[in-house]
Order: sequence, then C-alpha cells, then structure tokens
Amino acid sequence: MLDQWFLAHPKRVGESYFAHQRMALGFSGALLKAALACFVHALVPGLFESTASRAITELHERMVRNRTKQCAVSDSERPSVTSALRDPRSAGA
Repeated sequence: MLDQWFLAHPKRVGESYFAHQRMALGFSGALLKAALACFVHALVPGLFESTASRAITELHERMVRNRTKQCAVSDSERPSVTSALRDPRSAGA
C-alpha cells in the first residue's frame, strides 16, 4: 500500500520520491501564483490578462520536457503538446 501511495508514481515518471516532491511543490507554487492572478483578473479584467494561461502552458511544457528526459519513452508513444491540445483523446483524457 505504501509503495502504491508514495513510490509507484514517481518511479513511473523516472524520479525519486524527493525529486518528485520538489517538482510537485514547485508546480504548486507556480499554480498558486496563477490562481492569484486569475482572482485579481476576475476583479479587474485589465490586469493579468494572460498570466494564468501562460503559466499553465509553461508548466505543461516543463512537465513534458522533464519526463521526456527522464523516461525512456519514444516520441511516437508520447502525444505532442499540440496534438493533445487539438484532440484531448490523444493525451489519454
């Protein structure tokens, strides 16, 4: 059970538990900033017009780039970011 909760996912993405923890905490901080920008944007639409969407795009690219480096999955097995955006079913959604 503990292996499933704590180690299986980091292992699947080619990271140790602590490397995955650092990465996830970094993503969490960036998403909190994006959420704050969305909140301010909701109140004052002229502010932070593309901050959150840009942050999400950058985080997704970083996630894909890091996993590509760490995993031995060929490009033909992994959908590209643009194809996933065009057809969500290609990303396993």
